Amino acid sequence: MTNNITTINYKNKEITLIGTAHVLHESAELVKQTIDSLLPDTVCIELDTERYKNLQNPEAWESTNIADVIKSKKVGLLFANIILSSYQKRVAKKLNATPGQEMLQGIESAKEHSCELVLADRNIQTTFLRVWRKLSLFEKCKLFSGLLTENQSDSEDVDLNTLMEKDNLEAAISSMGKEFPKITEILINERDQHLAYKIKTAPGEKIVAVVGAAHVSGIQREILCQQDIERITSVPASNRFFRVFAWIIPIAIFLLIAYGFISNYQTGLQQLKSWVLWNSVLAGIFTAAMFGHPFSILTAFISAPITSLNPFLACGWFAGLTEATFRKPTVDDINRVPDDIFHITRFFKNRFLKAIAIVIFANVGSSLGTLIAGADIIKSLF
Repeated sequence: MTNNITTINYKNKEITLIGTAHVLHESAELVKQTIDSLLPDTVCIELDTERYKNLQNPEAWESTNIADVIKSKKVGLLFANIILSSYQKRVAKKLNATPGQEMLQGIESAKEHSCELVLADRNIQTTFLRVWRKLSLFEKCKLFSGLLTENQSDSEDVDLNTLMEKDNLEAAISSMGKEFPKITEILINERDQHLAYKIKTAPGEKIVAVVGAAHVSGIQREILCQQDIERITSVPASNRFFRVFAWIIPIAIFLLIAYGFISNYQTGLQQLKSWVLWNSVLAGIFTAAMFGHPFSILTAFISAPITSLNPFLACGWFAGLTEATFRKPTVDDINRVPDDIFHITRFFKNRFLKAIAIVIFANVGSSLGTLIAGADIIKSLF
């Protein structure tokens, strides 16, 4: 494990990097021994404020309100976070270890020796949003399916060497690096830059940094470079084309149906029926496919034709909220997420996961209904 200690001299600072695996007990021991021996002025850890709070209070997860998540439009981010954290917990369980144990040890040792504590990682939501905004719809779907299959196989066969090469974020997508170069840049390279900047600007002359082993070489390189922190900590605006396109479709549909009524009442009526039926039926079917509550299916059926005409609304939000209301997730559902998410039968018995799935699938059904109905409306005019 001593091979995972790297010392860098930067200006008047002595920086010691401890490369760790986030689920190995040996990593926590190495952190304790190193800090006890060096007695640094500052300890930097690979956490942001949100993950620091979660690590300090793991029970806080139990109070997650799925309704609040849906209302804040963060279902996609939550689902991605669930997949990645579930991977880490499953591997930790297999190794009889505590997830984030080395970070907890870094925090404890910093307090014990009265060291300054610096949270060196970038905000996790910023990281996810930067990834999300860079991917196309096809890439997003491909990524989610890849994460699920990758996590399922990795959790069954744990390679300790791999754990020392990747942290819990990048381990889950390691085999997809060539397919998703944008993710590699944002998830690894940009975080290397952020970590290096926070470490080299930390107070004191003697600094110990506890980071995933995968980041050590990148941090070594970036320590000597200048980082554009403002750029890598900002969330890029959503694609302007898609924002405009999101309004073009409903406006075009509205105008086409209006024109249909003006030119021929029966044509307009047929177009309106097509719009309502395709949206409603497909949104309802996709919600039913997730074994949604009858009222959730009804909600998706009724709301889809209306929400499809407003880019600020989505029928999945209403269907998901209805599901969470009639089948309110319990603390037990939330605690079982890491295990249930990778097993189809248990997935659908978990009310928390089912509500998330209904949000996503109801929206997919409504989107398909919009495309089919739109084509049908255009066809009816000719």
